[in-house]
This record gives sequence, structure tokens and C-alpha cells, in this order.
Amino acid sequence: MSKPAHSPATPWYREPWPWLLMLGPLIVVVAGLVTAYLAVVSNDGLVVDDYYKEGLGINQRTARDQRAADLGIVAEVVVGADGERIRAFLQANEGVRLPDSLLLRVTHPTRPGLDQKLLLRFEGGSVYGGTLRPLQGRWHVVLEDEGQEWRLLGDWVAEQEVVLRLRPLRPPQPVAQGN
Repeated sequence: MSKPAHSPATPWYREPWPWLLMLGPLIVVVAGLVTAYLAVVSNDGLVVDDYYKEGLGINQRTARDQRAADLGIVAEVVVGADGERIRAFLQANEGVRLPDSLLLRVTHPTRPGLDQKLLLRFEGGSVYGGTLRPLQGRWHVVLEDEGQEWRLLGDWVAEQEVVLRLRPLRPPQPVAQGN
């Protein structure tokens, strides 16, 4: 028996090369669908729903910063060796009455589930104390009186800074325009 001169061709779907060539675009399409699904179902906690109202509140916040500057309020925040006890040492201009308690908000820049809001009670002198969950990483810190008349802001890298010094932010002064 001799071998036939021409063997019958196999169908295209039984060849490996078309499948290998189609594999790349198929992976891209699946990855695009997964990305679209994640974009739709995941929550972006950094976006504010009522951005217009938030924008209007900026003037009120800068007035609170200016009020802290006018009162000469500065603070040092220290976390105890155990990582749970926190103290704030508050200073103000002479004649300024210190509040009975302070509000301390410690917020994570990207993970709102780790944020903490504390009430620091007056311990005597100019010292306020409270308890918080241990901190690691970078944090935004806001210290304010209970009446929310003034506030101090700062950023804190917990592992690198033992003491956080908070000073009032000066709102930008309007630039005079010449003729």
C-alpha cells in the first residue's frame, strides 16, 4: 500500500494556531468586562454626593481656621507608649478661656472605615485626654472645640512622629488687583 499523494485537510477548528491567535483578544474582552463590573458595583468612598453644598461650606471652614489664629490656639498631640492613650496639650493667647472638652477626628486618607472621632476631656492645666484605637500609617487630624468655633488641622505619620504639632491654617488673603 502506498501513501496517498494528497492527504485530506483538517478543519480549521482542529488546528491550534487560530485558537492561540483568538486567545489574546478574548482575554482583553474578559478583563474589560470584569473591570466594568467592578466599576459599577464598588463604592468610591472619596466622592461626595452633595459637592455643591460641600463647596459652600469652605468659607465656614476657613473662618474657623482664622478664629483659631486670632485666639492664638496651638496644640501638641501625643500618643502614649501603649498606642491607645492620647493627650492634647493646648495653648492659647492670654485671657482666652479653654474649653471643657475637645473633639479630635483622625481620618485615613483613603479608607473611611478606619476613621476615629474622639472626645478629649479636660484633665487639668492645658491637658486633654482620651483613648483611641492604635494608628499606623498616614492620617489627617482635626482638633476643634465642641462648639466648632475654631479648628486646627494637620497630617500625621504615626510611626515617624511622636508629637504632632497643630497650628491654625491661615486662609489665603485676597490679592489686590491694580489698574
